[in-house]
Amino acid sequence: MSASRTLLVTLTGRDRPGLLSTVFAAVANEPGVEVLDVEQVVVRGRIVLGILLAAPTPENGLAGALRRTAAALGLDVDLTPGTGDNDPRRGGRLHVTLLGAPLRPAAVAAVAGRTAACGANIDRILRLARYPCTAIEFEVSGADEHALRATLAAEAVEQQVDVAVHPSGLVRRGKRLVVMDVDSTLIQDEVVELLAERAGCQDDVAKLTAAAMGGELDFADSLRARVRLLAGLPASVLDEVRDGLRLTPGARTLVRTLRRLDHRIAVVSGGFTQVIEPLAAGLGIDYVAANTLEVADGRLTGAVTGPILDRAGKAEMLEVFAARAGVPLRQTVAIGDGANDLDMIQRAGLGVAFNAKPVLRAAADTSLSVPYLDSLLFLLGIPRDEVEAADAEDMTSPASAVVNGDAAIGR
Repeated sequence: MSASRTLLVTLTGRDRPGLLSTVFAAVANEPGVEVLDVEQVVVRGRIVLGILLAAPTPENGLAGALRRTAAALGLDVDLTPGTGDNDPRRGGRLHVTLLGAPLRPAAVAAVAGRTAACGANIDRILRLARYPCTAIEFEVSGADEHALRATLAAEAVEQQVDVAVHPSGLVRRGKRLVVMDVDSTLIQDEVVELLAERAGCQDDVAKLTAAAMGGELDFADSLRARVRLLAGLPASVLDEVRDGLRLTPGARTLVRTLRRLDHRIAVVSGGFTQVIEPLAAGLGIDYVAANTLEVADGRLTGAVTGPILDRAGKAEMLEVFAARAGVPLRQTVAIGDGANDLDMIQRAGLGVAFNAKPVLRAAADTSLSVPYLDSLLFLLGIPRDEVEAADAEDMTSPASAVVNGDAAIGR
């Protein structure tokens, strides 16, 4: 049995309303014509429209109808006869997300070249965001996920951009649990250092914090040493510190958007519940795990009550919260900045190092080097214009005052 004859129609030019319907109406009465595939891209008002037709006799009327219609619409047209449908899409379907601020041509060329060198083909490209960074996504086929991820991670460092590789399919769009570190991730501050300022021991505490986050000092030992230096502080300073916290730019947008998508959100922190729980409640975060400072007679005793939530404890809480939310581990996302986040980053379905120390960047699936927490949305395939459209809808709702407040502080 011979393959069916086909005609690939490629139209380019200025886009306008009704263009697609005009083109298809022009060939609607041609005998034996069937639509096999359609793809369209519009960039700054310029359209590239590709149509694959089953066309038994393209020379008898069909080609002429298409050329006359293209001329009337002011479009260029190319007609390529062939046989058979599109080649079946190859396996190894992946999404490659590329972020830069700015995103330079050399970086795009390098990532595309590395992708091809891995034996993969870029089937489609779209822009996810122009602000606060430029984010584009390649749909790729024929690639080994782990090999491509390792190759592009090295290239990302060379080009000073961020690259993430995800499997395609329904799993990517499923319900997720997103787990975040707090200090230097959800917020710009280190809470224990803010407390140390009030205790007059900021330099000593900062050195211990840096050693712990860089993996040079056991976190639990470091935390106990830092908390001992806070002994005698009035408990009222916890409220003062909480009121002065600075959210990372994009934090409110990230949480608000994830909640719209019915994702669950958790924070796990080596910081302190007295500061973090009210912050999380105000943002609408579902789950919280942190350490608790001991208070007696209205003052900090210099001790922590209960087991210390350290690196291993964060990973355990990731699993606990996933079970509570009914989300499989492969659908969890963990994001953090220091060595204390290492285990949960490695255990999550997607581990993201956010402006992180080298030890964490080396272990994570991908890194974000831009200072905007909502850039995580682009790694999840959520376009900026959809986020802004949802925000605009909320602005007209009775709850618009809340959205306005969100937009003003930390986006």
